[in-house]
Amino acid sequence: MSDVAQSQVHGHDGETRRDFLTLTASALGAVGLATAIWPFIDTLNPAKDTLALSTTDVDLSPIQLGQRLTVAWQGKPVFIDHRPPAEIKAAEEVDISTLRDPQKDSDRVQKPEWLIVVGVCTHLGCVPLGQKATDTRGEFGGWFCPCHGSQYDTSGRIRKGPAPANLAVPDYLFTSDTTVKIG
Repeated sequence: MSDVAQSQVHGHDGETRRDFLTLTASALGAVGLATAIWPFIDTLNPAKDTLALSTTDVDLSPIQLGQRLTVAWQGKPVFIDHRPPAEIKAAEEVDISTLRDPQKDSDRVQKPEWLIVVGVCTHLGCVPLGQKATDTRGEFGGWFCPCHGSQYDTSGRIRKGPAPANLAVPDYLFTSDTTVKIG
């Protein structure tokens, strides 16, 4: 009797059945593993309350020239400064080669009259003073961090003190002449 005939008599059809069972068991194991691991991977996604704060729309119409406003974005203060022409001129005339973190004023703003920066000192994460008209603003008229004496100019650039970098500029977009979307 030939090998083929003998395997048919004994009910063996080669390795096809074994291959099918191996493939099926592997597939079910992979699906089970993915189902078990997914909750752990999902915990790496941002929380729903964080996603809700991912953008902030701000109406700029009530902010008078020379006035500063603080809004919250992603749990951080964001400073919005409606800069008068004198502040804009002072920020534009700075020799950037003298700055620790050289950046032109025009690279930090989309519209010269509106400066938008994250209000967190780049030294140790304090919130600098300068948002209220009565606050100390330092030698450069911007913001002053009382914790260690960092001073920022009217463009939010570090000018004096231990802070290593300028105040961060968040992503933002003017959706109209009087509305800005931060984030």
